[in-house]
Amino acid sequence: MASSYKKEWQKIVSLFIVKNLLKSVKEFILKMLQVRKVNSKKNIEVKAKINLLLIRDTFTEESTVGNLYLNGEYVCDTLENPYLDNQRNISSIPSGQYKVRLRLARESATRDYLHLLVQEVKGRSYILFHKGNTAKDTSGCILVGLSREQNRVNNSKKAMDLLIKEILILGGEDIELTIKNY
Repeated sequence: MASSYKKEWQKIVSLFIVKNLLKSVKEFILKMLQVRKVNSKKNIEVKAKINLLLIRDTFTEESTVGNLYLNGEYVCDTLENPYLDNQRNISSIPSGQYKVRLRLARESATRDYLHLLVQEVKGRSYILFHKGNTAKDTSGCILVGLSREQNRVNNSKKAMDLLIKEILILGGEDIELTIKNY
């Protein structure tokens, strides 16, 4: 009987710890999105510009594969649909420059994690950077991975976590994406 109470008590304590840990992580992410770096000596606001550069280098009938750079440093591989005249859900977006913002899970009906939203894509909306492995997973969005094969990226969750972590470290605002085809 005592061991039953002990197990129940351990379960309650574990749930309490997990609940508070998740709450703390959520609060930290929200705080990171709102915090601006301030030079304490001169009280000058310092905002890090975040430049994403996507260089597409492999084009097949099934997909477009490339490399993603953050402020000049390679971060991960990317996978998109092939370019099919910018058609919704089946085409990659045109090369060019775009504003990007962090998008919270609560803003999405399908993504339960922090991800990126590419803004002001002519004729398109809700172009995301998100997790996935094949062109079938993209729906016109940009997938990230830590390695690539033909028509595929791998370790997408780890790549997404790495990309978001690096963006949060830089302040999470003022993100610009440049896409080039090679």
